[in-house]
Amino acid sequence: MDILGNRKKIGIIVPSTNTIVQPECEMLKPRGVTNHVGRSTLKTTTISEKGFAEHLRAMQAGMDDAIEQLMTCRPDHLIFGIAIEAFQGGVKGAEEFQKTLAGKAGVSATIGSTAAVAALKSFGAKRISVLTPHQPSGDEIVRTYLTEAGFEVVKLVGLKCASPWAIAEVPPETARTHLQDLNGDNVDAILQVGTNLANATTAAEAERWFGKPVLCLNVVSYWRALRTCGVQDRVFGYGRILEEF
Repeated sequence: MDILGNRKKIGIIVPSTNTIVQPECEMLKPRGVTNHVGRSTLKTTTISEKGFAEHLRAMQAGMDDAIEQLMTCRPDHLIFGIAIEAFQGGVKGAEEFQKTLAGKAGVSATIGSTAAVAALKSFGAKRISVLTPHQPSGDEIVRTYLTEAGFEVVKLVGLKCASPWAIAEVPPETARTHLQDLNGDNVDAILQVGTNLANATTAAEAERWFGKPVLCLNVVSYWRALRTCGVQDRVFGYGRILEEF
């Protein structure tokens, strides 16, 4: 038995440029659960609408090697911490991707899209607003998936971040302002996607302001992974999804 990860070891795949998934997931882990990060090399220096497809290809290129390396530490479960690929191809595409990912890893897998749906359904949300760091092409991928999954996307704001690093540099006050704009009486819940956008603590604060679920993708992915692994601990301070479900 692993001395520190004596309950579960969770593997997490991220782009090499991502600096947010690892620290946010560290905040969420219960005692006896350990996190182990594998990085898929990403050399993209800019993200533009014109070059968005190439950016996606660059992110996909190193995933298999990263998974192969990460699995040598024998994690019990795999979180795919790369957001946009998890939403591609609509509901069917995401489900197939999740199955393929689990097959490559040889363990169960969590991806952000299906985790977000599970969290939204836990709250009974139907009408949602969405915050992303993406360019318009990425926003459309997210919107298409969520619509196919049965949600009405009332409003979506894409920050159009110009580089992988720029996403991680979005300050809390910017996220806070956009979350306030996305709120409304016609919205049941707010979802933030983009794993390199730091929002775990801001989203939890926003739930108290708005009196409704405000879901951070890293938080819902980690919640889904814990529950899939049979870890039912309630984790407090990072949103209702980990506290109530």
